[in-house]
Amino acid sequence: MSAAPTRQRNDPRQYDELVDEWWADRGAFAPLQWIAAARARLVPSATRTGAVLLDVACGGGLLAPHVAGLGYRHVGVDLRLPGLVVAREHGVVPVCGDALRLPLPDAVADVVVAGEMLEHVADLPAVVAELARVLRPGGTLVADTLADTAISRLVTITLAERLRGVPAGLHDPSLYVDRAELVDVAAEHGIALRLVGLRPSVPDLAEWVLRRRGDVRLLPTRCTAILFQAVGRKESR
Repeated sequence: MSAAPTRQRNDPRQYDELVDEWWADRGAFAPLQWIAAARARLVPSATRTGAVLLDVACGGGLLAPHVAGLGYRHVGVDLRLPGLVVAREHGVVPVCGDALRLPLPDAVADVVVAGEMLEHVADLPAVVAELARVLRPGGTLVADTLADTAISRLVTITLAERLRGVPAGLHDPSLYVDRAELVDVAAEHGIALRLVGLRPSVPDLAEWVLRRRGDVRLLPTRCTAILFQAVGRKESR
């Protein structure tokens, strides 16, 4: 029997292999489900008929149930077709595309969401430029990602992979996001970002570990050194 091929860190094909985990109870992507719920809290309600929420790197569409009542047409872009099939089953309009070259016109979205994807890209300025390009003036950008810090690498690689809290090799810590760079690059495109950290509710996490709870609430914190959110509005013309 031949050995399974060794994957490099951050290989997007891992998401194809884990496609059944997107919505699985207590599955490999359970933390992403919690983060999606926290992300949705930053999405404002639609203010016009036909408003579009563009979900970049949407994966299996975990954001969908949390924004379903906000009045948007939820469009999801992702590189991987298997995840898009799952997202479509949850009400997302699927578009196959690369965040570096979004296959969409300028100023098409009222809200652009980049959930847990900036730590996977090699060219942060180029991706932020694309997110800003497709965002309407006055629209909102919402992102969450992992900080480029020693404690973030310790928690998400050394500890989480060892304890199987995240699949091994899913992240490349060399791509983790410099918070100051993210703020500066967004400002160049007319988006003033506010950063806030996220941390799990300790009682929820304890109950989840003991299998007494199905999810874990993520709470805002001043510390942005591990997992953080970024939200800002694009300047109106």
